Amino acid sequence: MKIEFAPINIPLKRRIQTAAVLQWIFSFLLLAEFCCGFFVILILGNFWFLGVLYLLWLYHDWDTPCAGGRRFQCVRNWTIWKYFREYFPIKLIKTSELSPEHNYLLGFHPHGVLVAGAFGNFCTGQNFKTLFPGITPYLHITPIWFGCPFFREYVMSAGMVSASKESVSYVLNNEGGGHASVIVIGGAEESLNAHPGSLTLNILKRKGFIKMALKHGAHLVPVFSFGENELFKQVANPRGSRLRSIQERLQKIMGFALPLFHARGVFQYTFGLIPYRQPIHTIGDPIPVKKNLNPTNEEIEQLHELYLQKLNKLFEDHKRNYGIPEQRCLVFE
Repeated sequence: MKIEFAPINIPLKRRIQTAAVLQWIFSFLLLAEFCCGFFVILILGNFWFLGVLYLLWLYHDWDTPCAGGRRFQCVRNWTIWKYFREYFPIKLIKTSELSPEHNYLLGFHPHGVLVAGAFGNFCTGQNFKTLFPGITPYLHITPIWFGCPFFREYVMSAGMVSASKESVSYVLNNEGGGHASVIVIGGAEESLNAHPGSLTLNILKRKGFIKMALKHGAHLVPVFSFGENELFKQVANPRGSRLRSIQERLQKIMGFALPLFHARGVFQYTFGLIPYRQPIHTIGDPIPVKKNLNPTNEEIEQLHELYLQKLNKLFEDHKRNYGIPEQRCLVFE
């Protein structure tokens, strides 16, 4: 295998962008484990009383991820996130107005390997606020991460909250409007389909978000992130293969998937865990929803079908702008 090294004379700005993405990869893959290890050392070491104090705080604060979290704008506005977004680059495209008088449930597609588009658009910087003033986005992630000492504080500071029903209800129950729940509909399972060129979405059996939107009268916004699946290559794992079976079994046990992905390195472009520099463009269009505290199965099915139609139309209307061949179509499963 021939290694393609990066040129020596790369501009400093691009090197900073790579460093920003590298720390994001570390945070996504290892920071939770590092925080748990630090907590164990704290408990077993000379400063055990600090660990005990944190446990008391954790007991007191346990429900916060399900009650809107605890965001810090200073963390969301870190300069490092600007370089992170510029690396790809990540751009949020406004195609429709969203009134701050309503609450919204944004269904994000596809999951990709590490959900870079969702994080870059809804957890960093002022871009969303600039395009949609008066609306506060909340990115819902797997509840298991909020059980990790210290790490939970970090992800909450960026505006992430639990993906539990209780948490989504809390966000959408804001009577004054202006809240937006961002849910990655395909979940961890869909990350196993995140191969370059893949357009397969796990959505046909996922209808809980539809029921939630109806019960709270939250307008539904299908969101498609073009380029999300192009950031990494993944070891071949077709359905029915031994690797896929192991991955799906682990996903059911742990609550998150383990895609075997790779891309480029810091100083060379041949192998590593740094994503490729592929642009990500995220777009969406709202579907008005009337509040219905007790929706029937038929009403849920009808809205789910409308959601699929709107998502498919969104993709078809914009795919030419982002280099997707005319014959390529979304696959729902």
